Amino acid sequence: MNDTTQDEGPDAGSPGRPTTAVVVGGGLAGTTAALALADAGVRVTLLEGRPRLGGLAFSFQRDGLTVDNGQHVYLRCCTAYRWFLDRVEGAALAPLQDRLDVPVLDAEAPAGRRLGRIGRTALPVPLHLARSLATYPHLSLAERARVGRAALALKGLDLADPALDAQNFGGWLTAHGQSDRAIEALWDLVGVATLNAVAGDASLGLAAMVFKTGLLSDPGAADIGWARVPLGELHDRLARKALDSAGVRTEVRTRVTSLSQHENGRWSVSVPGETLDADTVVLAVPQREAHDLLPEGALDAPERLLEIGTAPILNIHVVYDRTVLSRPFFAALGSPVQWVFDRTEASGLTDGQYLALSQSAAQDEIDAPVAALREKYLPELERLLPHTRGAEVRDFFVTRERTATFAPTPGVGRLRPGARTKASGLYLAGAWTATGWPATMESAVRSGVSAADAALDALGRPRDHLFELFEEAA
Repeated sequence: MNDTTQDEGPDAGSPGRPTTAVVVGGGLAGTTAALALADAGVRVTLLEGRPRLGGLAFSFQRDGLTVDNGQHVYLRCCTAYRWFLDRVEGAALAPLQDRLDVPVLDAEAPAGRRLGRIGRTALPVPLHLARSLATYPHLSLAERARVGRAALALKGLDLADPALDAQNFGGWLTAHGQSDRAIEALWDLVGVATLNAVAGDASLGLAAMVFKTGLLSDPGAADIGWARVPLGELHDRLARKALDSAGVRTEVRTRVTSLSQHENGRWSVSVPGETLDADTVVLAVPQREAHDLLPEGALDAPERLLEIGTAPILNIHVVYDRTVLSRPFFAALGSPVQWVFDRTEASGLTDGQYLALSQSAAQDEIDAPVAALREKYLPELERLLPHTRGAEVRDFFVTRERTATFAPTPGVGRLRPGARTKASGLYLAGAWTATGWPATMESAVRSGVSAADAALDALGRPRDHLFELFEEAA
């Protein structure tokens, strides 16, 4: 970067000087905020400390393959992330299912009853799930009936009630007649993947939001989408192309060291070798980094950011010498395996098959040695997938995200700040902010929209391009 100061001169809005913004952080939240600000005519600089964009949803090279650090999916109800895909011209590369269909394999079930499915019909809510629930073999008839009653009770909860955040989802399920088996075979099957926590560790407010929005709002809300290309293609290459087209100056390998506000209200953002001045700043970094960069007085209780816990995700990658799985993904029961995805084509593998196991809420295994994980998970895959027996394992490796998400524990809602701070012109973004969603790609994009909307409102810049999206993502 050049040793210069950006846009020195008269105050914001003065003739001859454009409105400027610096966005700190090039994950989905920061990229979204930068695009939304640039689309409104703001001159934006985006700063990212890593050598790439995409945050914790990225790709890397290994032995000729392009590997995602972890499997990411989204749902049809994820309107903000779908907007992001459209905005970077990547929607066709991450298509949605025509209709929700999740194969569920029970490793402990007898032959002929191992495979169940969670799916939907075109009937209105909640009838769209009735057939799937009625024929789901992994629950007894009585358990299925009680699941239906609990779902109706969940549908009746008011997500605006702050008391829900302090309650435990697991306790609520037990109080509504859900057996340990029902929690494992249905509620946690969905909840662990979306919340990154088992029901007993999750806020009822966040869990209710996931199930009400995804399964009980619209028949197609839970249809699943995922990238058929490496995540880096979407979140780095195409995102950078969109940023370039919008006139955003993007700098990677550039870590911000401090923020300060001038008496005239403008901001200085310091990086090694350069200080950038701007009318507004969006801080789109993890909560602990945000805490360290926030100037004094920006939040009433900045220490709350440090109280937001984190939760890990472990991803196990296995390359076989032959095809062992005929479907694009499945979820597992009766096994430590959670979700398995076929990443063969996306990785560029032309011979054999590459499977990725996504293991959420992985506190007990996140630091386990690779050899121990191999000894544990290869036999589990043999239990679930008979075609792996006798197949050669060409490669086995793991990726670990120790702070993959914020922990959705009861009470976390009161710790999550909104986009606005008490410092004029300074805004927060990130999946950990108060989006109402758990830590997902959707939450990250929504936070970027919220931060840009608040900044544009304060700057008096046009927000028409955000109104429709913001109403859906608010």
